[in-house]
Amino acid sequence: MAVKMRLRRMGSRNAPFYRVVVQDSRRATTGRFIETIGWYDPKQAGTNFSINLDRVEYWTSSGAQPSQTVASLIKKARTLPVEEAVSGEVSEAEVPVEAVEAEEAAAAAEEAAPAEESEAAAEVEEAASTEEAPAEEAEEKTEPSDA
Repeated sequence: MAVKMRLRRMGSRNAPFYRVVVQDSRRATTGRFIETIGWYDPKQAGTNFSINLDRVEYWTSSGAQPSQTVASLIKKARTLPVEEAVSGEVSEAEVPVEAVEAEEAAAAAEEAAPAEESEAAAEVEEAASTEEAPAEEAEEKTEPSDA
């Protein structure tokens, strides 16, 4: 399997936000990924990225190839002073709130759509079953009187 470390675009229009993911190179950049190892926010001033260097080392030793942008982020992370170096897990405090809210809103919209469809289908089935029962009783009553 050809594994790459690359950026996955998140965020809304005109507010890009990227996650650094490990992904099979044959998949689409917005498709399924193996692991999230960091983030990059080009609109943020100052330190605008975070990368788990321990996981980067693991994946590079396993044969994963970083994209050009991810390679430059890794290079910057390795040159930072020890106090500012980013390693370990990507915490929730490091991820911008706007990106999290946009992702949660999209997930909620996806979950709400199938739920509404199933509720509508259940209502249609209930209505159909209640309409059939009186019609069958009426047919049974009319049959003996005709015979």
